[in-house]
Amino acid sequence: MEVAAQGERLAADLGRWLAELTFVDLDTDEVTARVIDAVVRWAEGQGWRVYRRAPSVLPLPPPLQQRHSVLDVACARPDGPPVVVEVDHTDRARTVQKLRAEADAGRIPIWVRWGVGRFAVPPPPVRMVTVEVTRRAGPAGRGRLHSRVGDRPAPAHSTGGGAVTPQALPIPLTDPLPDPPSGPLSGPSSGPLPDPRKGT
Repeated sequence: MEVAAQGERLAADLGRWLAELTFVDLDTDEVTARVIDAVVRWAEGQGWRVYRRAPSVLPLPPPLQQRHSVLDVACARPDGPPVVVEVDHTDRARTVQKLRAEADAGRIPIWVRWGVGRFAVPPPPVRMVTVEVTRRAGPAGRGRLHSRVGDRPAPAHSTGGGAVTPQALPIPLTDPLPDPPSGPLSGPSSGPLPDPRKGT
């Protein structure tokens, strides 16, 4: 299979994998980390060797041109060219430049973009996978919070039909005790109470 077709197939497979990703109220850094973790699990599930923050072939801009950029995830495959994945929240021209340089070096580049939508499609051979989220204003100091919930059906509710008949409360006693006397305990006279063991 030619490299372009492999890129299409792998991007589609990663997209199906990430479609199952859910989370609630994460900030930007937390979402990016969660998506990278999911990409790593996907690649490990293919049986590949997976590297986080692997060196890119693209050098950093001046004055750091002696050093190289890093890739979020790089994967060595036994049966094909390496796969490299970048994960971004924003539309970064630097990421496209990096992934195109990786493609020129014979690697399959995939760009995972997450956000609320309006994703600009990168030029080939970079393949894009999108992860759409919702967002809301978070508490002070946290900025915006992002969520992604699945389309799982609501659980079925009980419709009754049981054989148990409801019992009104309180449940009456079968042999109620007599009410206690309201006055002082005393017999018919002012003397002591008779002993019931001696009869009357």
